[in-house]
Amino acid sequence: MRLKNITVRRPRIFTELSSLSLFFGLFLPAFGVAQISVIDDFGNTVTLQEPAKRIVSLAPHITETLYAAGAGDNIIATVRYSDYPPAALDIPIIGSYKEVSYESLLSMNPDLVIVWASGNGDEITARIKSLGLTVFLDEPRELEDIASSLRRFGKLTGNEEIADAEADSFMKKLVVLRQDYNEDEILDVFYQVWNDPLTTLNGDHLISNIIRLCGGRNIFADVIPLAPVVNAESVLTADPQVIVVSGMGSDRPEWLDEWKAWPGLAANDNDQLHYIPPDLLQRNSPRVIQGAQLLCEILSKARTVYSQ
Repeated sequence: MRLKNITVRRPRIFTELSSLSLFFGLFLPAFGVAQISVIDDFGNTVTLQEPAKRIVSLAPHITETLYAAGAGDNIIATVRYSDYPPAALDIPIIGSYKEVSYESLLSMNPDLVIVWASGNGDEITARIKSLGLTVFLDEPRELEDIASSLRRFGKLTGNEEIADAEADSFMKKLVVLRQDYNEDEILDVFYQVWNDPLTTLNGDHLISNIIRLCGGRNIFADVIPLAPVVNAESVLTADPQVIVVSGMGSDRPEWLDEWKAWPGLAANDNDQLHYIPPDLLQRNSPRVIQGAQLLCEILSKARTVYSQ
């Protein structure tokens, strides 16, 4: 017996759904539905067609924040001193925050470059943009900005749930600090970044924000630029009640004791010369909340000394 040719017809609804899927698959990206857009710290709209998978981080604090946002595995290159968490030590280095190998950068074919605006500077930023790469400018100046960076990094990388949880945790810790160290007595504080040249930070820097949080007053808050070089005479004239230094490594720098040569200096006379590891206070990453806790404890104890 001869079988007749049989034509298999798909149900009309299946055909219509397939056509709709094709339409949306082809045309929705053009309409921007699949795009991811965030605003960076300088008001620029950063748009990606899909979550970033190949990210270059141009500062240690950016590397840390990306890891905290759940996107550490997406970092394909970074700069020197990006050493936290330990996994960051395995990421290829393409320079420092002040000097970048543009040839290496291009060869990495990143879909997103996150730039530290004040640290990397205008020249590096402009050069990277001229290469046609997508750039996000990161510049946290307030503690809340770190939580904002976490959320935006999460959105840019498709890790919103992890990043939002980390941001919420950071903000809860910040609220507790504000409640615990809301002191009436303000102490004058000198924050020393380096000894030669004698370098500090002005009122626009995140660390000045932390000093205010802990009930302190940055004696160089009104000075320009962001990281001004000052002289010993200006510090002696301001006569800070507390001096806090950072340095470059995990050990207390020997030059902190140079202030002991100045009797009559309030911070020296009252044994208020302190050190906080720079990784915990000078990196604008989620770990800065630990540095803020240390600074608040220092100022709280100093108040006890000055109230006697």
